[in-house]
Amino acid sequence: MNNTDLTMSRRDQKKHIHSFTNTSQHHQSGGMVIDRGEGIYLIDADGQQYLDGMASLWCVTLGYDEPRLIRAATEQMQRLPYSHTFRGRSHPKLIELAEKIVDLAPDHLTHVFFAGSGSEANESAIKMAWSYHKAKGQPQRRKIISRHNAYHGSTIFATRLSGMPSMHQYQNVDTSEILYADCPNYLTNAQPGESEEDYATRLAGSLEAIIQAKGGDTIAAFIAEPVMGVGGVILPPATYFEKVQAVLRRHGILMIADEVICGFGRTGNMFGSVTFGIEPDILTIAKGVSSGYSPLSAAIVADRIHDALVALTGKTGVFSHGFTYSGHPVSAAVALEALHILEERDIVGHVRKVGAHFQHQLRQLQQNPHVTRARGIGLMGAIDLVRTKDPDESFDPSLAHGNALMDRAEENGLFVRAIGDTIVIAPPLVISEAEVDTLFERFRESLDMLR
Repeated sequence: MNNTDLTMSRRDQKKHIHSFTNTSQHHQSGGMVIDRGEGIYLIDADGQQYLDGMASLWCVTLGYDEPRLIRAATEQMQRLPYSHTFRGRSHPKLIELAEKIVDLAPDHLTHVFFAGSGSEANESAIKMAWSYHKAKGQPQRRKIISRHNAYHGSTIFATRLSGMPSMHQYQNVDTSEILYADCPNYLTNAQPGESEEDYATRLAGSLEAIIQAKGGDTIAAFIAEPVMGVGGVILPPATYFEKVQAVLRRHGILMIADEVICGFGRTGNMFGSVTFGIEPDILTIAKGVSSGYSPLSAAIVADRIHDALVALTGKTGVFSHGFTYSGHPVSAAVALEALHILEERDIVGHVRKVGAHFQHQLRQLQQNPHVTRARGIGLMGAIDLVRTKDPDESFDPSLAHGNALMDRAEENGLFVRAIGDTIVIAPPLVISEAEVDTLFERFRESLDMLR
């Protein structure tokens, strides 16, 4: 049989290994082939249209057919399709992009290292943290503190940082250099009558105990997402980062903010660090920086990190880290144009306005008998599915109600994401209030089908 005699889905099954997919199930039932995008909608190979309630993977902030991004990529491809950044080489769009990112970032972050994905950016941040401490005469600072239920990527070390047992259990992952602090989920983990501030104090105390037990002078950095997106849109309790950072400063531990999801408007500010009062030594970005149109990520660092790298390479002769596609010209041109659009159209202001409507609609879902713990900020949110309104009465995990709801949503022309029995929604930032209404109308219909 010739490949042209097979459906696109079947051809995909025969040759393609998919990311984060039940491969066994995929070989039995096949998958979806997306053909094109229009605005906040995706259209599959059969012509079915879907409102993309997840901006693909949190990243297509400006929608799927922004002509300025397409033009930026085309013009750069014609002028300079590729050039590397080794041995001090650069190109105009990358220089402009570095300047623009520093201009948008919190004031104390002044230098940018480019990579291709969020995983690469986070691993780069860890390497720079190690190098910083080595330059300061403390090479023994190797351990990294992450958090239970965190997600920081899927390369080898980023998988270690991700505090999800499912990512460790089946891949024989070594986590010996990683310490895991408590997941700051106030809605499920607070004690009866405990305020958010008291809960944050307790978590900071727990973090202090971990540091003292392992030795503060062995720990290089603490890494955290402002909002734990893949963990289920877990917002930090009030005063959490203020108290955590006070502990870190006492022990000389660097703060790394993973803004791969939160950066560039998702929370209603340009960065989640601004929303939640984080003052990171290193801030990592990806996804929204280019609206997902071309792969690009970065680690933005404070002066003291940059100065330590300069001092160290003065002794070693080279900053021995980088990637073939660091600062790729086409990605740089697209990202630069995306950031111009964010500013010119006041996308952050739009998120604040439409986000209020989004959050209202999200919380209205709690009227459904199988929905509880609706939460979110800006244009990101989540709900938990439960068997009854008792928050401790969850569905049998083996029945995969979250996946079933995700399937029902697709039947209704809507993409959302299931994480166990938590459903996450994070549409493109350009969504209108009318489109928010359409999104939640389709979601409510999907919930009704699940009963």
